[in-house]
Amino acid sequence: MSTSIKRPGFFGRSYTALILFFLYAPIFILIIFSFNSTRSRTVWSGFTFDWYRSLFFDSSIMNAFYTTLIIAFISAIVATIAGTFASIGFYNMKSRWRTPLMHINNIPMMNADIATGVSLSLLFLSLGTVLRFNLGFGTLLLAHIIFNIPYVVLSIMPKLRQLDSNLVDAACDLGCTWIKAFWKVIVPEIMPGIINGLIIAFTLSIDDFVISYFTAGGNVMTLPMQIFAMTRRRISPEINALSTILFLTVLALLIVINVREVRQEDKQKKLKNRH
Repeated sequence: MSTSIKRPGFFGRSYTALILFFLYAPIFILIIFSFNSTRSRTVWSGFTFDWYRSLFFDSSIMNAFYTTLIIAFISAIVATIAGTFASIGFYNMKSRWRTPLMHINNIPMMNADIATGVSLSLLFLSLGTVLRFNLGFGTLLLAHIIFNIPYVVLSIMPKLRQLDSNLVDAACDLGCTWIKAFWKVIVPEIMPGIINGLIIAFTLSIDDFVISYFTAGGNVMTLPMQIFAMTRRRISPEINALSTILFLTVLALLIVINVREVRQEDKQKKLKNRH
């Protein structure tokens, strides 16, 4: 017995269009008024790039920008390395141990950001009283590494399941040590998952606000935190320009991730068809 999926009718498409409109219309309005020649948020007065130019002369914004890039780059690299070895460890475990540990690994992804941020803040504050350190760049970086690792594991595990274990055994039989087999066989096979995990970690780190807010302390600012601080005073055209750049950057990274996944699926389908 076969069942067919009906295409959405007029009302279904209209409902979807309304949802997309209410989600993205404010963003498009923000992007449009980031090019407005005056500070008005309601009246279009002309086209200009002045607000984008003024961003590069604002020291607080540029410092937040450099901090965001440094945190995102370092946390993505460290989380990718740690997540890769964690994924291999999970994969080589017995099922009775791997299943509960994978559930534990998935908790930070399902947990609310505010719960993760508050819990990490309390952890760092309690450790700080013993080890005598304060919230700052180090705690912010550590927090980003912690919440990025589960996403890296989630990206790499499917590639490990697709890996033919006979390849590793064959490499060892031909004289490779385990380390050499790891670099020559395992890493090339799971490299697409590693790159996807790296890009996802970098994207999440750039976009994060809640966890950063609770773990950065008072002396470190990221771009999302800087935008929040600026909106508490007033919404200026510089905020529109900065938000536009941040939105387009994250959108571009997400497009790269999705394009890579589609290409990988196409390659797998072609390999299956050949066999």
